[in-house]
Amino acid sequence: MLAMEILRNLSRFPHCILLTRVGQFYESYFDQANEVAHLLGIKLTSRVWDKQDVAMCGFPIMHLDKYLKVLVQQNKRFVAMCEEFPRYTPGKKPEFDRRVVRVITPGTLIDEPFLNHYENNFLLSVNPEPISEGSLGMQSAGLAWIDVSTGEFFTKTCTLEDFKDELARISPREIVLAEELRDQPSHLIRQLTQDEGSFISYVPSIPMDEPQGSYTPEATVPFARDTIPEIYTPQESGAIAVLTSYLRVNLLDYMPQLSTPNREGAQEFMQIDSHTIRALEIRESTREGGTTGSLLNVIKRTVTSSGTRLLARRLCSPSTSVKEIEARQALVAFFYDRPHLRDDLVQLLKTCEDAGRIVQKLLLGRGEPRDLIAIKRTIHVWSSIKRRMELEKKISEKAVLSDRNWTSADNLIKRLADLQNLSVRIALALQDVGAVEPTPENSAEGDTFQEVEKLATYEGTYRSFIKPEFSEHLTTLHATLNDLLDRRRALEHNLQTEYNAPSLTLRINPAQGMHVHIGRAKRDQPKLKSSPAFINISENASASSYFYQPWSQLGGQIIETTVAISNAEKEIFNTLRNEVKAFSAQLRRNARILDELDVTLGFANLAAELRFVRPIIKDDAMYEVTNGRHPTVELGLLISGRVFTPNSVTLEPTSRLHIITGPNMAGKSTFLRQTALIAILAQTGSFVPAEHAAVGIVDKLFSRIGAKDDLFRDRSTFMVEMLETAEILRRATPKSLVIMDEVGRGTTVKDGLAIAFATVYHLLVQNRCRALFATHFHELADMLAHDADPHHGQGIFRDVGFFCTDVLQTEASCFLCDDYFAYSHRLRPGVNRDSHGLKVAQLAGIPQSAIHIATNALSALRGRQLMDASQLSALGQELAAIAQRSTFR
Repeated sequence: MLAMEILRNLSRFPHCILLTRVGQFYESYFDQANEVAHLLGIKLTSRVWDKQDVAMCGFPIMHLDKYLKVLVQQNKRFVAMCEEFPRYTPGKKPEFDRRVVRVITPGTLIDEPFLNHYENNFLLSVNPEPISEGSLGMQSAGLAWIDVSTGEFFTKTCTLEDFKDELARISPREIVLAEELRDQPSHLIRQLTQDEGSFISYVPSIPMDEPQGSYTPEATVPFARDTIPEIYTPQESGAIAVLTSYLRVNLLDYMPQLSTPNREGAQEFMQIDSHTIRALEIRESTREGGTTGSLLNVIKRTVTSSGTRLLARRLCSPSTSVKEIEARQALVAFFYDRPHLRDDLVQLLKTCEDAGRIVQKLLLGRGEPRDLIAIKRTIHVWSSIKRRMELEKKISEKAVLSDRNWTSADNLIKRLADLQNLSVRIALALQDVGAVEPTPENSAEGDTFQEVEKLATYEGTYRSFIKPEFSEHLTTLHATLNDLLDRRRALEHNLQTEYNAPSLTLRINPAQGMHVHIGRAKRDQPKLKSSPAFINISENASASSYFYQPWSQLGGQIIETTVAISNAEKEIFNTLRNEVKAFSAQLRRNARILDELDVTLGFANLAAELRFVRPIIKDDAMYEVTNGRHPTVELGLLISGRVFTPNSVTLEPTSRLHIITGPNMAGKSTFLRQTALIAILAQTGSFVPAEHAAVGIVDKLFSRIGAKDDLFRDRSTFMVEMLETAEILRRATPKSLVIMDEVGRGTTVKDGLAIAFATVYHLLVQNRCRALFATHFHELADMLAHDADPHHGQGIFRDVGFFCTDVLQTEASCFLCDDYFAYSHRLRPGVNRDSHGLKVAQLAGIPQSAIHIATNALSALRGRQLMDASQLSALGQELAAIAQRSTFR
């Protein structure tokens, strides 16, 4: 029977690893057992079925989460979970039905312990627009993405050019495409997703014969039809259909009622291209490989996991709405001015649970009593926050203080729904959290015995998670159980006395059922052994067990009553879970409001702690920052006891592109990055690290910084840089901000200078965007007609400004030392025509002999500007001879 069930499930889910529950184990059979044993590092064994050896392996159910992490998260394998469901027949051992209840994939995690609490786990579907005849490629695609663990559901339409940016912004754990794309590796969507290293799955496509803009794939989407607004494009509707079809195929028993997707507008957020998200280390550090050293890590002051997820999304999706940004700023300013209120609210938020994920877990038919207790506590925190805000308002009114920011704070708190009745209902039903035990999802053979064993372990105390007085039926059952336990204790005491056996106990276990156990057999069993009422069932050198009819009858009654209590409690729990489901919309809305509050309080604390200021947001092409600072670099310097050198920048219509020159290690790249990060923080709604800032809305942010080769795709470092440059020149608009570092390196000086000049010209004349361009091609200043008086270009290049950093050099402090130099990280108008590369080489520890050769070579090259091949050959021989003479001195 079991073998047939396994073979049937293997044929139904050929793309999955099948884990079948058998009692207290999950097991794998046949050919899959070899793979599972290898991946998990567990023992491979076999069992006999129909006189044949069948490979198998398995592990206890308590290790499921550990091994799911290995299979799903680390090895990207799909796992079909086959659970067992008992069928009880009076007088017979239970039989089991088995079925696959869920297929676990990287994008469909629900509440697994290895799910990152501080990141969204998005599943993304992509529905490309059909390629029309004569078209060079796909024009647009519908996107739909959901975090199954929270229920957050979004959709939008994007163009081909923006698709990679959307992938980087959403950062999905898994991408779902229609099945017909599996055999089209040259399709643009396939190429773009593979370029980003995305994990791709496929699902049969759903026919969409509905009118344009409608959304009604009823065959695959468990929505109520009247809840779906007809605002989606055909591509978005198709993406939603693909996504929900995939969910139904994999979630099976846990398929929830999905919320209406939130449609994002095309120009709603600043677009940050995929390379820039990595180069600016917004979410992750390129050096550490994790969040340490990233912008998110440095500015994070949130105290809830859901608040951190919202912060991460906002950093990658800064708003482009002046109204929205100013509303966020007003809230930050409100709490910034009230440190005591800020501290009180932060302490309350620290006690909040992840309500969004808990509600979703309950909607999926999962969860346990401790989740209901978490909901109750979180509702209490919401009420406490509301009361604290109302108290603060009364204090402000008495002080006759007028604050226009009160409106924003008041509106935020007023949106909190009052759910105290639900909290009271849960409190009336559930025991204190210390008494609550996790509830198994499915009963299996041995579960009941384990419950009864607890009776003996806890001296007859049943661990109930529902208060006995919650219902009359439960009160009666507990009274019956207490009476039976009293009888059990009395029977045990009487037997100990009558048979002079102090070590005698009445026990229950799956192997021996109800039995009398003698712990010290040689001393205590002689009198009992001679009684016909006791039938020996096992014996060893130290202990023995006996069947005793009165205890078997009494034990059976205890089991029956325990099962009745368990069933009654599960029924009450399901009722409470359904009540929570009925308030799911309000619970989720409150959770989102508290996430927003958490992010806002974090920004206020950040501003107070690191001296951030409120930027002025405008809908123009200005970018003005006075003494701006790089938040990540500044923190690193503070930790090491050093001070960051701030810099100012003004990008405006008459000076919208700046050429930055200067030595290596003098801070050019840091300045470029800080300019971009300040724009991101400003449009996220945060205050910024500067003395003053006025930022015109940036629609797209691009960077050409820190490229490296991509040997897997046969791309050199120079090719990668050129691809990034090409994308910037194609896509930047007059409202964009571009930062570019050392464009043209990696090839000959002449080629590199030509490419650098052409790039600057295109940015200035064609794109007309705000840009910072750092370079070591000092000749570029001459090509751009640098005027040394105002340090601006001339003619067509009049809107180009020139700025540089320097090296400060002093005489040696002693005769044993070389001249001392230090970097001046302060930016000044002008062009620095010396990159001081040899000083960096010296700092790096290049042998002094090599430094001397390089110094001589540089001096000779500067003295002879134009040299042919023969002259260069002669120079090389001359320098080598000088080096040899120095060596033998």
